[in-house]
Amino acid sequence: MDNVELKLTSSIPVSVNHYLKPRCFIKYVNNKAVPMVTMYETSDAKKYKKQFKDYVIKEVKKQSWSLTLDKFQHFYFDCVFYFDRIDKDPNNYFKIMLDAITDTQLIWVDDNIVCERVNRIYYDAENPRIDITIRPVEYVGIFDSVEQLHEFEGNCISCNRYKRNCSILNKAKEGRIQSEVVDFECSKFKAIKK
Repeated sequence: MDNVELKLTSSIPVSVNHYLKPRCFIKYVNNKAVPMVTMYETSDAKKYKKQFKDYVIKEVKKQSWSLTLDKFQHFYFDCVFYFDRIDKDPNNYFKIMLDAITDTQLIWVDDNIVCERVNRIYYDAENPRIDITIRPVEYVGIFDSVEQLHEFEGNCISCNRYKRNCSILNKAKEGRIQSEVVDFECSKFKAIKK
């Protein structure tokens, strides 16, 4: 049986304000000096990401997380923040945590499918941290449940578009809203001729 919930605890990482910093340089184009800017990851950010990534890898194994990577699967990322001070904004800490988890390639393929949620904010000067619970969402694409997807796809099987890798079905699984699908009925359905 797959473990469909992963519990993690993170120290408070560097905020998004200190994750990436600009670096200026001069590039010569046609013998003309052109000032350019690039972004680089700070040393504090690199250190946090490496430590958190290693921790996540251990916890995935320890907690027997065994969901197969699926580009259509979205996840809830529920957090309880325990800040050391009251002037911190929880939304500034998601990016680096999600990037570190993405780097493991053990939970999701890309963090563009993560639904971040702040469930509570506390203040604990002696033990600042973030308690995280990761679990798959109930919906798949535009469908409210796996069962609703299976019902829709069950109808698709008898359509002549299905064997050609139907783009409407694939887009629906991705969560794309389409004029061809209204009330979970496909207007382009054409029964296979027997």
